[in-house]
Amino acid sequence: MRRVMTLYRSSVGKKIMMALSGIILFGFVVGHMLGNLKAFQSPDGAGPHPLDTYGEFLREFGYPLLPEYGLLWGARIVLLVAVGIHILAAVQLWSQSRRARSQRYKKEDSQVFSYASRTMRWGGVIVAAFVVYHLLHFTTGTVHPDFEYGRVYENLVIGFQNPLIAGFYIVAVGALCLHLYHGIWSAFATLGSQNAKVQKLRRPLAAVVSVGLFIGYVSVPLAVLAGILTLG
Repeated sequence: MRRVMTLYRSSVGKKIMMALSGIILFGFVVGHMLGNLKAFQSPDGAGPHPLDTYGEFLREFGYPLLPEYGLLWGARIVLLVAVGIHILAAVQLWSQSRRARSQRYKKEDSQVFSYASRTMRWGGVIVAAFVVYHLLHFTTGTVHPDFEYGRVYENLVIGFQNPLIAGFYIVAVGALCLHLYHGIWSAFATLGSQNAKVQKLRRPLAAVVSVGLFIGYVSVPLAVLAGILTLG
């Protein structure tokens, strides 16, 4: 345990914790997007929409061995811990960097860093604010205009019929994907990938993954606004 704490106190240890917690959060982002894309599936006859069926599966997974919502709450706890570690490590790294900096970067030095790198902190703030709103909107229904428990597809369509909400969602997803772009290629370096071919591919790979996630996420609100996804 002492070795773990000693490692964590170092900047390398904090970067490793950021990378590992980021991988957990990345897995959730991918899984959540795949679930959202079920909105494009057509219902089988007069049965429930596939997105509603998917939501029910998540709520009742493992029941009665597990309590209802057992999977969801287990995942939420893991994600909450991962978010806490990710933010704490980021803040501590920023604080260490600020204390160690004897003078402001020269203009030519700042050009070395990508736009994504320079906006990581603000992107994280936007994403954090969005997550809180997103939970109040689609999970608890607190800020939803017509929330109905268990009607996932209907809640989604009604929620995104407001252009302001859909626009905020798109902007927040853009910030998230910009954050992921920097995080993915940084994680390769932090976790010790020294393969020359991998090093060459890490930025293009990060770009492809981030753009793919952005398209997957924003396709849903855009489809609602375009009238492709409707209440029938």
